[in-house]
Order: sequence, then C-alpha cells, then structure tokens
Amino acid sequence: MNRQAQAAVLFLTGGAILHAGLTDLYLRYVKAGLRPLLLAAGVVLMATAIATLWYDRRERRTQPDAHPGSDPRPHAHAHREPGVAWLMTLPLLALVLVAPPALGSYSAMRTGTALQKQPWGFADLPEGDPVRLSLVDYAGRAAYDHGRSLDDRRIRTAGFLAMGGDGTPYLVRMALSCCAADAQPVKIGLTGHTPTVLRPDTWLEVTGTYTGKRTKDPVNGGVVPFLDVTEAKPIKAPRDPYDESWNG
Repeated sequence: MNRQAQAAVLFLTGGAILHAGLTDLYLRYVKAGLRPLLLAAGVVLMATAIATLWYDRRERRTQPDAHPGSDPRPHAHAHREPGVAWLMTLPLLALVLVAPPALGSYSAMRTGTALQKQPWGFADLPEGDPVRLSLVDYAGRAAYDHGRSLDDRRIRTAGFLAMGGDGTPYLVRMALSCCAADAQPVKIGLTGHTPTVLRPDTWLEVTGTYTGKRTKDPVNGGVVPFLDVTEAKPIKAPRDPYDESWNG
C-alpha cells in the first residue's frame, strides 16, 4: 500500500471504531467500562490518518523538480508493494459489514463455568419478595453460601436458555473480564415449572426458590447450582448481554 491507501484504511478503521463506541455495538466486543478507551482509540487512528496525508503532501511539495535529461519518474524502479498488503482491509470490512451476535448457548455449553472460586462474602438481601438478583449473584450464593441467605426467599433472575446434552435446561449469563474473547459462562440449572417449549438462546426471566440440587459442569467440573422455578416468561435480550459484576 502507498501512504494514501494506508491513511484511508486507518481513517476508516478509526471511524468504524468511533461508530461502534457511540452506539451499543461496542458491547458485542468489550465491557461497558472500556468505552472511553475505545473512543480515544478511534480518535487517535483518525488523527494519525490525517497526519499521514498531511506529511505525505508536504513531502511531495518539498521534493526538487527533475533535472533535464533525468528520469521523470523517480520511483519508476522502486519495488511494488505486494498485493497481500491489501489483506489489511479485511478486519476493517469485518468491522463495518459484520455485526457479530453476542455469545450464546453454543459457546456456553462448550465452555466451563466461571464459578470456580468462592467469593469473600455475601451482602444481606433487601427486604421484599421476590428479590431480584443477577444470575451470577444467585449462583454464587447457591454454590458457596449453601443457600443460607436464600432460604425462604423468592428469587427473580434472568439469562438466556441453554440445553445440556441430557436435556437439562440451564439459564446462563456470560461473565466478562475484559472483552468477549475471555467471556465465560455462569450457569444455573432449572427445575420445577420450566416452560414446556425450550428454545436455546431465548432470554427468560424466572422466579423461583433455592434448592440444594447441584451438578458438576461436564467441561471443567465446576459447581452448577439449580433454581426451583415457579414462574418463567420470555423477555427481550438486554442492551448489554454480558455480565460484568463477576469481576466487581
């Protein structure tokens, strides 16, 4: 690529990153807290592209004119850049043309649960039933607090549906550390009054009570607690499909 082409790719890449950061599209790639850095990266790329064009234009203006009898094409014998350099545009095209869906049941059931280490402790639950908890919070309390803070409470939580190889339904949220590339699922099994029609990747809001039933994740042997469902209804996927509370 010549400088003009390089600058064009940089500018368009920066513009695509800015567009993702100014809309909810960036949530498909990184956690919400990284939005300012993403916007800054887009601005830096666009500024670099503009500076590249400006320096290239200034360099052309300061070049001396060719002397009589000299080759009027000073770069005629320069080596051509290999065409493979244009493969650099593929990530740009992917970013502009392809909006990947959030990770779902396929990834969740092929990745071990993130519920691997016991939290330091659990805050008291607010009064009033049903109490709304994140799926990650319920899973941690059910697995490591042995349900002590959940006894005699009705719990309401939400996640997307995944089906185990034996037909067991699971409710899942993907927990992020930084970006979608390091996402891990937190899973809870569903028992009780589950919906008669179960479609993977459907988002559900379920209400139920703690049960001591649990199983081991077949991928990494982690704890997968259960929730005894009394009510379940489909809901719209949330604006941010990932759960960032796992890492505070």
